[in-house]
Amino acid sequence: MKATAPQIRAAMDAPKPDIRLYLLHGPDESGAAELSGRLVRALGPDAERIDVDGKELRSNPGLLADEAASMSLFGGARLIRVSNADEFTVEAMTLLLNAERAGNPVVAIGPGLKASGKLVKLAIASSAAMAHACYVPEGANAVQLVQMVAREHGLRLTGDVPQRLATACNGDRAILTREIEKLALYLDAAPDRPRDADAHALDEIGADIGEDDMFGAIEAVIDGRVADIGAELAGLGEGSSSAIPLLRSLARRLVTLAELRAEVEAGARIDDVIEKHRIFFKEKGSTSRALRRWNAAQLARAVERTRMAERAMMSSASAGEVLAEAECVAIARASARMR
Repeated sequence: MKATAPQIRAAMDAPKPDIRLYLLHGPDESGAAELSGRLVRALGPDAERIDVDGKELRSNPGLLADEAASMSLFGGARLIRVSNADEFTVEAMTLLLNAERAGNPVVAIGPGLKASGKLVKLAIASSAAMAHACYVPEGANAVQLVQMVAREHGLRLTGDVPQRLATACNGDRAILTREIEKLALYLDAAPDRPRDADAHALDEIGADIGEDDMFGAIEAVIDGRVADIGAELAGLGEGSSSAIPLLRSLARRLVTLAELRAEVEAGARIDDVIEKHRIFFKEKGSTSRALRRWNAAQLARAVERTRMAERAMMSSASAGEVLAEAECVAIARASARMR
């Protein structure tokens, strides 16, 4: 069945035995990870988690149904989490849904899956599965998400706090949840004892790092100023912010530059392109330098590397923020070599 955001959150918080598969598809991997984390918490601290890569299911499609039907080593709850689910896992998912018994829930995360694909259609058509599309929330949707998560933690956000949190977390649900949890702890809030959260409380926990704060680090990376990267990243780290918003902001900046560079390679003058797109005055100098240094192919590769680093950060047992910092340095070094 197809699940809305409230439906999938409710299902994850109180899983039912008749649902064998939760398929989370779409580009918002952080949102999918946050949702799967809710299911882990619902199953309890002693639940056993089995991680399976989608590639394993291509050569062994029966593995998923076998794992879902297996008993936990200690007899407790068990969860199977499939990463990188793709169209080649349709057979494995079909065997799971058609198996005589399952017993253990499966969460499959497929950021590259299309809503029109076979796997999503399979999950939607089955009464034993729930399919939910995860997209990075923007604008009003991002603010609504902030307010919804806050209510779950007993917080009533006032003034511009919802917008500030939406901007600070850059659509990353995992980061948003952590910031809301910090705010609720600071105010001693809970669903049974709601509290008002104003701008002063938000300032106290330091949950306010937006793209303006990241500007220096992003421009240092694109300019190839390797010597400055350490100080810029350290400044961001002082705010205890995850590097995922930095990677996403960097990716957006690179995508914008790639679009502008395509016009330059089609024959337009750099100054004319900058004026045509009304580039913010603070960014004109760095944009001009970047368009002279980078070509479209190099920018496309940098975007892909940035997104790969974000995906790697979300995987289990990863090096976390070190991955993001290493990728920023690598891109900066590549830029420096282009001089």
